[in-house]
Amino acid sequence: MRIEKIKQQAKDLGLSYKKLSEISGVPLSTIQKVLSGATASPRYETIRALEEALFRLSPLPETGYDSPDALVSEAAASYGAQKKSPSEKKPGEYTLEDYLALPEERRVELIDGVFYDMAAPTGYHQFLAGEIYHTLLSQAKSQQTDCRPFISPLDVQLDCDDKTIVQPDVFGTCDSSRFRDGRYYGAPDLIIEVLSPSTRKKDIVIKGAKYANAGVKEYWIIDLKEKRIMVSVFEEDIIHRIYGMEDTIPVHISDGAFQVNFGEIYHDLVNYFPELKD
Repeated sequence: MRIEKIKQQAKDLGLSYKKLSEISGVPLSTIQKVLSGATASPRYETIRALEEALFRLSPLPETGYDSPDALVSEAAASYGAQKKSPSEKKPGEYTLEDYLALPEERRVELIDGVFYDMAAPTGYHQFLAGEIYHTLLSQAKSQQTDCRPFISPLDVQLDCDDKTIVQPDVFGTCDSSRFRDGRYYGAPDLIIEVLSPSTRKKDIVIKGAKYANAGVKEYWIIDLKEKRIMVSVFEEDIIHRIYGMEDTIPVHISDGAFQVNFGEIYHDLVNYFPELKD
C-alpha cells in the first residue's frame, strides 16, 4: 500500500526515478527495485526516506481550500434573531455568534466562515490524544515550565477574529494570557491532530494551511492508517519530517526539551485494541 502511494505521488509530481533518487538520497538502483516490485520487503528506512522526500515536495497550500467534504450548510433553528438570518447565510458568512448559538450536542469547527462537522472520536483517537497530553503535561510539570498542553474539546479562536474557531486534539502553549472567556485566543505554539477517515482532508489540507498562516510554530498529524506521524515546523525554513509509530519524536521548537515516545504509546494502544495489529 505504501509503495503504491509512493509511485502515485511521484507520478503526480512528474518525478523520474533518477530525480526521486537525487532528492531522497536513496540509490537509483534501490528505487528501481523497490518501485518495480523486485524487492519484496524493502527496508523501513528506504520507504521512510522516499515518503519524506515526497512530503517535502508537497507543501501545504497557503490559500484556496478545496470543497469541504463535511460541510455543514444548513442552519440550526435555535440560532436566534440576527441582522441576517443564519438560514440566509452562505458558507463563508458564518461567525462566532452563529457558532455559539448552535446546540451543545452539535460538534463543528468554524474555518473562515464555513462550518465543518466533527466526527465523534474513536477509542483509538481518544487513547492517542490522551496519552500524548499526559506525556507532555508530565514533562512540563517536571521541568517547572509555564508551558502546558491542552486537550479537546477546547475552542481556539485561531485568527483572533470571529470567522474561525477550531478544536485541536492536543495543543501546547507557553502563554497563559491568551485565554479569554474560556477560549484560547490566537495561534498555539504546537498543535497535534489525530486523523480520522472523515476529517483526513480537512486536517491535512484545510487546517494545515490555516495553522501555517495563523502562526502555529509546529504541527503534528498522526496517521494511524499509514502508521506514521507527519511533522511540520513552520519557521523561516519550513521543515517536514515523517516518523514511524516506534519513534521518539522531539517537539522541535522546544529544542528537544519535550518529546513523545510513540513506541511505548503504540505498544499500549495495540494491546488495548488488538484489532490494530498488523
